[in-house]
Amino acid sequence: MRVCVIGTGYVGLVTGVCLAHIGHDVICIDNNEEKVKLMKSGQSPIFEPGLSELMQSAAKEGKLEFSSDLAAGVNHGEILFIAVGTPPLPTGESDTRYVEAVARGIGANLNDGYKVIVNKSTVPIGSGDWVRMIVMDGIKERQKVLVGAGGVVSDEEVEKIAAEFDVVSNPEFLREGSAVYDTFNPDRIVLGSNSEKAMSMMEALYSPITARKYAEDPSLPPVPVVKTDINSAEMIKYAANAFLATKISFINEVANICDRVGADVTQVARGIGLDSRIGGKFLQAGIGWGGSCFPKDVSALVHTADDYGYEAHLLKAAVSVNQRQRLIAVEKLQQELKILKGKTVGLLGLTFKPDTDDMRDAPALNIIEQLNRLGTKVKAYDPLVSQTGLRHGLTGVIVETDPERLADGCDALVLITDWAQFLSLDYAKMAKQMHSPIIIDGRNFLNRKTIEAAGFRYVGIGR
Repeated sequence: MRVCVIGTGYVGLVTGVCLAHIGHDVICIDNNEEKVKLMKSGQSPIFEPGLSELMQSAAKEGKLEFSSDLAAGVNHGEILFIAVGTPPLPTGESDTRYVEAVARGIGANLNDGYKVIVNKSTVPIGSGDWVRMIVMDGIKERQKVLVGAGGVVSDEEVEKIAAEFDVVSNPEFLREGSAVYDTFNPDRIVLGSNSEKAMSMMEALYSPITARKYAEDPSLPPVPVVKTDINSAEMIKYAANAFLATKISFINEVANICDRVGADVTQVARGIGLDSRIGGKFLQAGIGWGGSCFPKDVSALVHTADDYGYEAHLLKAAVSVNQRQRLIAVEKLQQELKILKGKTVGLLGLTFKPDTDDMRDAPALNIIEQLNRLGTKVKAYDPLVSQTGLRHGLTGVIVETDPERLADGCDALVLITDWAQFLSLDYAKMAKQMHSPIIIDGRNFLNRKTIEAAGFRYVGIGR
């Protein structure tokens, strides 16, 4: 099938590359000329394991191309994905300006032939009809240009073109750091539309994936396809992320109680996670959630509830617990070092999770800000941020190039990101370089016995 993906962020680029890999003819559109030039050269603008290799392979086979020409993309695609960013506004609602601009651009460039316009961006509930309206506005504007000054655009002309497209909601559930894996091994695919024709085309598009042809385990049953109305599909995305965020906040609150009563939250999490009604995923206590999805989506759902006269008490509590949890590491540093003014603290990791270079709403940023406020010198080492030279506008922190340089002269270390590399560092050597070998394990990730054998005092979360 011919596919156009508009927007090449984490969602758009991964979607486009993976669809090209399974055999579709894909063109990815972005209005950033430098970014397009970079992708045409075979380089990915984002770090995502396995993405660059698939991107280069698909381009070499002629299945994938990149352009800044929206008209060419719309002309090429039977299926048009809108995959631009919807960042949060200060109010908590989603900024849909980029979605609106793309929808209007699609309408201005629609040609003969049926199109399926797919909302892949996380948009407010009810955006399906809104996107259709914006596309219609784009069609009308184009028709006015074609007719010329003083001309009249007939309703029949507009309706004829409008009948040639349908809007589908197809939310993504990709995890940064494993987005390629998640694309080929999804738990489910959600499709929202009232058009049987559009649904049929979307099912055909994903058929190699739903049939497990590219799955890690091809013997598994077919991937469930959830077909619903547009509003429900949009709600599924928000509800899924809000539930997972709440689950993390719940176990973090349990961890804080464990700290006070002498229980070990890792054992508690295992004990409750074996209950089939609960499950063990997302029960890892630590310094809270961040990134581009959970904070934005939970806030957007709270804002939507407010718009409709309902106060989402549980979701607001989940956000509140998470904000406090980010500073638990600072509290534990104060318990161990007492006064932090004049002390040096090293952070192991900066990104909000491993296997990504994404710093959006990372807990590290709050911790750095708080430590700076308390007069602490802050250093950090991150496998990606340190080695690629990326600084993401970081202030108040010295980014070191290796773990040993990080440990040198520190009064304590804090593990921020659970990078696999951090399991095998030379902690004995690092302990000898520190003023006081203390480590706050902000993810309960390290082996306590190994760390203590290396000469450290180990402090976990809820342990």
